[in-house]
Amino acid sequence: MRRIVILVCALVVQFFTTNLWAEVTSTEITVRAKAKDAKFIGSSIGGAMVIIREADTGEILAKGLTQGSTGDTGKIMKTPRERYAPIAGGAAHFTAALDISEPVFLTVEVLAPYIKKQARVVAQTQTWLVPGKPISGEGLVVEIPGMVVDLLSPQTHLYTGLDKSPFEIRANVVMMCGCSLTDGGLWDGSKIEVTALVKRDGRKFATVPLKIQDTMNTFSAPFATDLPGVYEILVYAYDARTGNTGVDRSSFIVK
Repeated sequence: MRRIVILVCALVVQFFTTNLWAEVTSTEITVRAKAKDAKFIGSSIGGAMVIIREADTGEILAKGLTQGSTGDTGKIMKTPRERYAPIAGGAAHFTAALDISEPVFLTVEVLAPYIKKQARVVAQTQTWLVPGKPISGEGLVVEIPGMVVDLLSPQTHLYTGLDKSPFEIRANVVMMCGCSLTDGGLWDGSKIEVTALVKRDGRKFATVPLKIQDTMNTFSAPFATDLPGVYEILVYAYDARTGNTGVDRSSFIVK
């Protein structure tokens, strides 16, 4: 009799467990992309592309851009943070509702800033999502290192003469969230090393430090040459305090 009772109990437990696991539950996961040493990546710089995959198979379960603001500067950059204290507020995010019947192991891939291809970084992490247990509030925050560098001058594939020397090398540099660099500002451009590495006909030719200008995000310096040739310019930005870097490159022809 005892064996029968044990068997019946086991069957009942199996029945309810099976039905519990079979129930599909819509469960939300919120993902945010935060620029290293800066704010959240949102609509003002085109957002971050979030791709959520089932880790074992690679199947895409959801994808979309983070949307919203970069967040509250005071909370993010100036206020000492206590454990569990939220900083995201209404900052940009992507939220997906996944229909799952059991815990699923996810790979979350973030491409940011999405519209700036030469500066775009791919960062990813992994997490479990349990049915009915959302990852909400601050959500899953993925850090995006780097800086966005746009080489503005000389223009790409510009043909010019030696009589135009010295030329201006000019670059625009911002944080990955689009936050601005100014002389002495919160993101202090005077403390960022911005340098142009110049090649002529494929060989190293000059190293030109660029200086922060009155116009925000702008770094520039003159570049003189008395030799014709094909010039390649690589401009990098580097913050020794954080290890943040960014690069852009271009070329022009001097006849």
